[in-house]
Amino acid sequence: MKLIGMLDSPYVRRVAISMRLLGLPFEHAAISVFRGFDAFQQINPVVKAPTLICDDGTVLMDSTLLLQYVESLAGRSLLPRDSAALARELRLIGLALAACEKSAQIVYERALRPAEKRHDPWVQRVTGQLLAAYGELERELASRSLDATAQGLSQAGITVSTAWTFTQSVLAAQVAATDFPALSALSAACEDLPVLRAIPCDDAVELS
Repeated sequence: MKLIGMLDSPYVRRVAISMRLLGLPFEHAAISVFRGFDAFQQINPVVKAPTLICDDGTVLMDSTLLLQYVESLAGRSLLPRDSAALARELRLIGLALAACEKSAQIVYERALRPAEKRHDPWVQRVTGQLLAAYGELERELASRSLDATAQGLSQAGITVSTAWTFTQSVLAAQVAATDFPALSALSAACEDLPVLRAIPCDDAVELS
């Protein structure tokens, strides 16, 4: 299998970490949807990261769908079986993915749209949604955190930590870490695990 996309994307990174944790071998091609648009388009005309090329040549996309596929290959899941525990994990994952989406929207607005065409009310609305997502995560984790050990790391832990690391790398001034101590502590503990250290949030890294 071959995973396409940059590791500074939380979507690509959550898949790479999950595959490593599940013991699935894969190649990685660090191709940017911006700088490497044409090269990416040759692999996936939609140019969506992450993209996964399966062993039979099938091209898949969307991180959540990729995770469903690789878990079927591994024969085990990084999500709990118990329905109540699953509901909580899915809530945390949903909040983290919403935070990823809103962070990316703000970054794209600043990086891609000319200053004279930016719509401040929309940016403020998206920023409010971003802070709301992290506010909900903070309340959840302050009440009951996630297992951040190598043996107990789940998909929620992976997704929450990669989302937080991404936001802090691009919007630290807008999302102050000091306002989210429980979230910061969980992410720091997860990021210190060997499996996350091996797959850093860094667009210069290409996994061998």
